[in-house]
Amino acid sequence: MFAEQLSIAGDMPEATLTSGAINPAVTQQNIDSTICVRGYTKTVRPPAHYTNKLKKIQIIQYGYADTNPKHYEEDHLIPLSIGGSPSDPQNLWPQSRLSEWNAQKKDVLEFRIYKLVCDGLVPLDEARSAIAQNWIDAYKRYLVGPPI
Repeated sequence: MFAEQLSIAGDMPEATLTSGAINPAVTQQNIDSTICVRGYTKTVRPPAHYTNKLKKIQIIQYGYADTNPKHYEEDHLIPLSIGGSPSDPQNLWPQSRLSEWNAQKKDVLEFRIYKLVCDGLVPLDEARSAIAQNWIDAYKRYLVGPPI
């Protein structure tokens, strides 16, 4: 059962390095013309050369023993799909692809919370805050807990 799974240190970003940052151009009032428009994230996603360079720097900053960049996804803590800052290093971190609470699992949360926000079931600020504070707890709340 997902609620029983434990995280390891690399599953959560270090708050002093990656606390989360939002895109101020996205507000609750304009989600229907920004994040809830199909293809929105493609219009704001930073180029791979930027995120690949930052990933290598942050792997060192985080002090990861495994320094192979292929084992990490440079992930947005607050997803682009709910108005996370595209290029602020405070919103990006090298998230493991190999651990139990990996980047692929976070992607499932990102899609679920995006749908909840765009369907008007969860306010934008609540979604952003839940993920920024602890994305694993947000996963348990929005994907494992009782229906919204």
